[in-house]
Amino acid sequence: MTVYYTVLDSPVGELLLTGDESGALTSLSVPGQKGGRTVQPGWRRAPERFADAEKQLAAYFAGELKEFHLEFNTEGTEFREKVWAALDAVPYGATTTYGAVAASIGASRAAVRAIGGAIGANPLLIVRPCHRVIGADGSLTGYAGGLERKQQLLSLEGVEGVLQDH
Repeated sequence: MTVYYTVLDSPVGELLLTGDESGALTSLSVPGQKGGRTVQPGWRRAPERFADAEKQLAAYFAGELKEFHLEFNTEGTEFREKVWAALDAVPYGATTTYGAVAASIGASRAAVRAIGGAIGANPLLIVRPCHRVIGADGSLTGYAGGLERKQQLLSLEGVEGVLQDH
């Protein structure tokens, strides 16, 4: 299967977008991201395939877009897919907790660590809003793209009062 990609500049740094032959977005990564993608030999640079994603990301960073309407094709376990669907339901400008995500998919409180692992494995930073998940005490907790980016994204969305990780 051919992987198509493009690189975009953004207020939170360079974004690497990958897509499949159908035109669906398969990942959005940032440099230094834990588990993020990097361009591989054989990938095809094809910015034209990502025109809609580029337009929507620009509108998001300009504060003009609150919900992405893009076709995704991500692969994860059934559990991860449930967690990622729960992330998709967290509205712009709002936050949730790992415990609330667990409850929303019918998982026990004991599953919070597994929830965190699934959120950390989200291949679609920004467009699947894992940055909106914070600690139960209101703290800014882990983010594969780095806490500074997480804070930038939450500030862009008007979320105030999130405590720095301690």
